[in-house]
Amino acid sequence: MKTLEIAEFLGGEIVGDGTVEILRVASLESATEGDLAFVEKTEFDLSTRASCLIIPIDLEHDFPVPVIKAKNPKLAFSKIAAILHTRKGRTEFRHDFSVVSETASIGEGVFIDAFCCVGHQSKIGDGSQLLSGAKVGNNVSLGENCVLHPNVYVEDGCTIGNNVVLHPGVVIGADGFGFVRDEDGTYVKFPQIGTVVIEDNVEIGANSCVDRGALGETRIGEGTKIDNLVQIAHNVQIGKRVVIAAQTGISGSTVIEDDCVIGGQVGMGDHARVLSGAIIGSQAGILPGKIVRPGVWWGTPVQPLDEYKRQNAHLKGISRLKEEVKLLRQTIDELSSITDKP
Repeated sequence: MKTLEIAEFLGGEIVGDGTVEILRVASLESATEGDLAFVEKTEFDLSTRASCLIIPIDLEHDFPVPVIKAKNPKLAFSKIAAILHTRKGRTEFRHDFSVVSETASIGEGVFIDAFCCVGHQSKIGDGSQLLSGAKVGNNVSLGENCVLHPNVYVEDGCTIGNNVVLHPGVVIGADGFGFVRDEDGTYVKFPQIGTVVIEDNVEIGANSCVDRGALGETRIGEGTKIDNLVQIAHNVQIGKRVVIAAQTGISGSTVIEDDCVIGGQVGMGDHARVLSGAIIGSQAGILPGKIVRPGVWWGTPVQPLDEYKRQNAHLKGISRLKEEVKLLRQTIDELSSITDKP
């Protein structure tokens, strides 16, 4: 794309030559001729060899290359990257080493690679891609333009919307972890016969698991993005546009409302509720049944960020307090020894 075309697409202001050809995007440090990079801060490395830069609107500098001014350079950069680096397209194909049930419904332009399986009565939407080793169980509905990367498993009876991306090793619809203890101490499995519903434009990172509902459904809302190695238990309800970072574990029947941000390694007890707009910091622990209001939260048990900072400051001051108490005790002992003398 020409730099002028990029500026028009982004609705930004171009300063400099609008005819420069841009082939790809790159970081500021690694960019070369034909690359587009972006600048977020007022301090930056001007030694870049990029052919064009996206910069903040209020940044005034004499750049040696064309620049495009944008309100949010990183967002603008991401939008144009999606145009310059579109997802690899694959034409309609079915590998000889794939197994597709005769009762399955396969849409137009579907790519099915080697060692893939599609079960009975399942539906694969137009333009979807099943890469090597992906498995779709029985009575599964997979929407249009989805990508199931290698070794993704979608178990029986699950429903997946359009434009969903499941990265390698994702498992959708495995049994939830539910057991009832008998009088003799043995564990009896509670029925895990529900389903999973994943709405449109969801992306789930490698080796993450979404368990099926026990009797109802586990649901992931439209536009939600989930990182690698995330565990989502049975009957969890996740709203729209939620972001969940790696190694987070969400226990059964927890509800996360729309537009929440969950940091890495967060642990959530069962039946917790995170209200819309809440931000949970990394390694926080949410107790079972806890309601987390909008705002920024941190720590275990989770608490408002200001309170967490205050308590953390107190903890850091314990060693100093210990020394002060030690000196005070010495002083008291010295005074006591003086008063005890005849």
